[in-house]
Amino acid sequence: MVGMKAQILDGKSLASRLREEIRIETAKLKETTGKTPCLAVILVGENPASVSYVTAKEKACAEAGIASRPVHLAADTPEAALLAQIDALNADEGVDGILVQLPLPKGIDEKAVIERIAPEKDVDGFTPANVGRMLIGEECFIPCTPHGILKLIELSGTPTRGRHAVIVGRSNIVG
Repeated sequence: MVGMKAQILDGKSLASRLREEIRIETAKLKETTGKTPCLAVILVGENPASVSYVTAKEKACAEAGIASRPVHLAADTPEAALLAQIDALNADEGVDGILVQLPLPKGIDEKAVIERIAPEKDVDGFTPANVGRMLIGEECFIPCTPHGILKLIELSGTPTRGRHAVIVGRSNIVG
């Protein structure tokens, strides 16, 4: 495109601003209902990238006033034990959202794990129910990577209607 200027989109600044807005809303929720939202994050194994990512999520929760409940399981945890942990979190009224950090160790069926998360607690938007709702435009949790990219573009003032995007690489995580 001739004449188009490059624009730097500051994701860190946006994330900080959004966490502050969420912190204010979380404080209001706690004041009116006495409830603090809680995110359970399940990490199976010690993949260094996953450990770093989960640590960052726990920090972001703290900054946003959201309680986090880390669930760290050994890499050799049987799939049945992981599914039982998800069942317990699904049933726990004190837990509002569940996130299972991917990738999972070999021998654990990622699809079975994702499908076990209650759609109303699936904050990653990976369950078939949430993917289907997203595709037909219904309200649901949506994957954070594309949502974050759209937020950045939206806040930059760049119009998206009628535009095309190129995605290099693809995964269920990106959407």
